[in-house]
Amino acid sequence: MKTHSLTPPACPMNRDDTAVTPPPGSWRLSWTLGGRDHSMLIERRACFACLGLLAVLLAVCLLSLCLGSVALSPRQALAGLFGHGEPMSVFVVQELRLVRLAAGVATGAAFSLSGCLMQTLARNRLATPGIVGIDNGATAFAVASVVGLGTSLAPPPMALAGAATATAITFALANDVGTRGYRFIVTGIGVGAVFGALTQLLMARVAIDTANAAYPWTVGSLNARDGTALTWLWCGLAIGLLAACYLSRAMRVLRFSDAVAQGLGYRVRGCRYLALVVSVALAALAVAVAGPVGLVGLIGPEIARQLSSHRGISLIASALSGAIIMVASDLVGRLLLAPIEVPVGIVTAIVGSPFLLWILLRPAPRFQS
Repeated sequence: MKTHSLTPPACPMNRDDTAVTPPPGSWRLSWTLGGRDHSMLIERRACFACLGLLAVLLAVCLLSLCLGSVALSPRQALAGLFGHGEPMSVFVVQELRLVRLAAGVATGAAFSLSGCLMQTLARNRLATPGIVGIDNGATAFAVASVVGLGTSLAPPPMALAGAATATAITFALANDVGTRGYRFIVTGIGVGAVFGALTQLLMARVAIDTANAAYPWTVGSLNARDGTALTWLWCGLAIGLLAACYLSRAMRVLRFSDAVAQGLGYRVRGCRYLALVVSVALAALAVAVAGPVGLVGLIGPEIARQLSSHRGISLIASALSGAIIMVASDLVGRLLLAPIEVPVGIVTAIVGSPFLLWILLRPAPRFQS
């Protein structure tokens, strides 16, 4: 890796043959990775933001392993993580807290990455899976499988089917996504309200014990998560992150008008559909594990956008921010009213509502020119 030279590049000339001086320090904002034939430009600010978020995530994860009804020191928690130390510490860390922590990291990253892709597609900061109805569609289908509505499928595939159904309906009614951002959002709110009402209807028509079993899917919780669904989520998150990084260059161009993107040689409709599929799959897999945890897909990308450069799309920073929010919210829910546990979905809703108002009241960034 090498940094750009401190010597400014040659200044371009105006029509009147006068030199145009670049902004001071503009040639030192990034690193160049590679050789003569192939190279990659890495922005310093985005790289430092990801490193800082990673450090914060590791610290929050350590706190999540240490704090609880049984308090552990950092040394005991790390020893229990690798199967060493006292049997009680190993049991608490590996059997009770580690799976919950893994679910929090994966679901937070998936929700936030899905929200970042959705916001870029619709060119609007409010276009998140929870707001446009994807979460409610996945929740309705997952609850239908739990209450036994004539189905034998497990919640994860049913949640994926519900998210796809909600997206298809919203996309069909809005007629497009990207060029009509507000229309897509308003249509998604209506579709989400219909699926939310369907979920409440299913809960009201079953026995109380069955409704209690399906209740975590309606508020969002990381308690006693299914290991198979969590495995599928981690696999989907890895594939989705790679696909999102592959689409990042095209997504950056899609923030402009369709005519500009087509003029630059991009297949606008194909890129948009592929990004939408990745976003829906990530949201559905996250709902299948934790339920509809609201506003993580809104807060995570906004934090990443403030920390990183506005010239790019903060995919990795968004995933890290979402993971931090989910793990920290789950930790607050476990400790705030202990021994009573507050579901993580309620904590994120309480924290995210003022944040949503702040986003609505402050000036919006330009998603398109």
